[in-house]
Amino acid sequence: MSTLGSLTRRLGHQKWFAATMRLLVPADRLVGRLTKGRVVAFGLIPSLVITTTGRRSGKPRSNPLLYVPDGDGYVVIGSNWGQQHQPAWSLNLLAQPAAEIDVKGRRIPVHAELITGEERERLFARLVDEWPAYRTYVERAGGREIRVFRLVPVDAPDPA
Repeated sequence: MSTLGSLTRRLGHQKWFAATMRLLVPADRLVGRLTKGRVVAFGLIPSLVITTTGRRSGKPRSNPLLYVPDGDGYVVIGSNWGQQHQPAWSLNLLAQPAAEIDVKGRRIPVHAELITGEERERLFARLVDEWPAYRTYVERAGGREIRVFRLVPVDAPDPA
């Protein structure tokens, strides 16, 4: 891990850091779009860009997210930097679990599965290994259940 990546993980627990990063999300979206998903989270942590369908607007909505691999899937968390409300992208996935992700320059159609129970605990521990501040975000969220999703790649339909 780079020195900057290590420093970022330590600073992740600070409220000012989360507030600053929330302000930088639009810039991160732009960088992710311009690099076709090759550079997300400024290259500091394993990240992808998820594109969901807006549950009210029906329009595509893109967000950069940290992920951990799990088999052939990708695990993401709706921490929302520890805010007390759910991130819009997680609400979108509950309404419409079909989405697309950009990972390392590859665009992949996925189906989102909300993870619960023991499986959630196992995957949450893996996410915390990657970004220790998630434990702090749970405390800040004020009792809100922080959702964990597995994004499972789906086969593209055969052109007939």
